[in-house]
Amino acid sequence: MKNKIQIFVTGGTFDKTYNYINGKLFFQKTHIPKMLDRARCNLDVEVKQLMLIDSLEMKEKHLKIIKNACLNCKTNLIIITHGTDTMTKTAKHLIKNKIPNKVIVLTGAIVPYAFGSSSDGFFNLGSALSAVQNLKEGVYINMHGQTFKGDEVLKDIKNGLFKSIN
Repeated sequence: MKNKIQIFVTGGTFDKTYNYINGKLFFQKTHIPKMLDRARCNLDVEVKQLMLIDSLEMKEKHLKIIKNACLNCKTNLIIITHGTDTMTKTAKHLIKNKIPNKVIVLTGAIVPYAFGSSSDGFFNLGSALSAVQNLKEGVYINMHGQTFKGDEVLKDIKNGLFKSIN
C-alpha cells in the first residue's frame, strides 16, 4: 500500500462548525470527505476519524491514540488533521516515539472550513496531500504552503502562522 494516503482526523478548528444562533463553534462531523470530493481528489485516500476535539483538550491518552494509529497504519503516507494550538506538541511526541518507515504530515486551519472562502483549511489539506507524497521518512507540519520538520517549528500566535525555529 505504498501510494495510499491515510488521513487521521483529530478535530481542531479544521472541523469546527459554526452555530449561527448562539455564535459558538462545535464539532458535528469531519469535513474531510466533503473537501476531498470538492477538490475532485483522485488520490488513493482513506479517512479515519480518531477523535473530534479541540487540541487544547488533548491529553496523553489522545496522543497515545494518535501514536498507535500511526504505528499500526498499513500505509507509509499519513496526514493528521489537528488543531493548531498543540500541533507542535503532537509532532514532537511522534518524533520522540520513533514511528519507523512513515511520512507523517500534520496540518490544520486557523479559520474553520465551515466559514467557506475565508478558511485556510482547504488550501492546507491540498498542500499536505502534495507534501506527504514528496517527503522523506519523518514527522512534519505543513501549514499555509510551507513544510517544517516537526521539531523545528513554532506557532506564531500573534500572526496565526507557523515559523521555522532555525
